[in-house]
Amino acid sequence: MSSPLVIRPRAESVEGQPILRPLPSAQCRSVGPFVFFDHMLETDYAPGHGMDIRQHPHIGLSTLTYLFEGAILHKDSLGSEQRVLPGDVSWMTAGRGVAHVERTPADALAHGSRLHGLQVWLASPQALEQGEPHYSHHPAASLPVSDSLGVRICMIAGTGFCLQSPVPVLSPTLYAQVQMQAATTLMVPAEHAQRALYLLDGELLMGDEPVEACSLVVLPEGEEVTLYAEEQSQLVLIGGAPLDGPRRMNWNFVASDPQLIERARVRWAAGDWPRVPGETARIELPR
Repeated sequence: MSSPLVIRPRAESVEGQPILRPLPSAQCRSVGPFVFFDHMLETDYAPGHGMDIRQHPHIGLSTLTYLFEGAILHKDSLGSEQRVLPGDVSWMTAGRGVAHVERTPADALAHGSRLHGLQVWLASPQALEQGEPHYSHHPAASLPVSDSLGVRICMIAGTGFCLQSPVPVLSPTLYAQVQMQAATTLMVPAEHAQRALYLLDGELLMGDEPVEACSLVVLPEGEEVTLYAEEQSQLVLIGGAPLDGPRRMNWNFVASDPQLIERARVRWAAGDWPRVPGETARIELPR
């Protein structure tokens, strides 16, 4: 097997929520349609405290939020208001422009809560970058699962392992949560051109080499990879078809044409943007 690329994440904080962010990096700008990967680290919030990401804009991408613990309230400029629970998929396609808010729900804020999850961004194909924005919520029970010989695979979005998620992805995509019991094996096929894995917890071998926890391991293209869990382990697999051209990313904007980003920056700074109903606070354009 060829040597994989290992991307070690940088530690950051988003409005007080600690995260690890392996993508994008100088080593790798995208894996399939995935251009951004945030691991929201396990965080205990005392009563009166929680995550509160004020309204902010997006273009040219889809956001996907997937929780392991806790709850998030999603609100957007389309009028959506949705409580997102562990195992659910919160999917928002920005198109030509959308704004949204993500925060700890009021009841969890009052009593204290724990949060742990992932948020990824998937770049839209060029033909759909300026399309209509939309939002959909997919309860945990709607996601397809394979559970055999100690390996449980939940297809969060896209296709793989003979599973197809109902999430309306815009290009060939692989996004799966994999839970492996100790001493189990999983062969990751080369059915998607680009793939990467992120080990959340446990001890895992890829071939004969240990996988470093909380690092994004970009798998060699065109090669099947065998994973062996030395102890109970949990990981996610991401990937899909390569992007149809390079993407620029500036703040919360993703586009193939830098002029689209510049116009979005000017509009947000001027307040010429769809607003989230009932919300006044917003994150200002960074200088």
